[in-house]
Amino acid sequence: MTQEPKLKGTEEQFNELHSAVTSELVKRVRKGEDCSTADLKAAIEWLHKNNISGVAVEGNNLDQLRKVIPMVDYEDIRKRVNG
Repeated sequence: MTQEPKLKGTEEQFNELHSAVTSELVKRVRKGEDCSTADLKAAIEWLHKNNISGVAVEGNNLDQLRKVIPMVDYEDIRKRVNG
């Protein structure tokens, strides 16, 4: 019994799918308050899997996000966890 070879998509199909997924994620994130946590998680994972990163430059969106995320004191967390 022989197995049929697995067919792979073409580069054009991959590019079309990549573009469609990216466009859909952008649309969902732009919804703002209507954007779900799952939408944000999917967008973050998509960026990560595509090796996309950013730099928090004074005043840009990433810098604004950095400013609202509380600083984590790992020593304080360790003390609270370990008593």
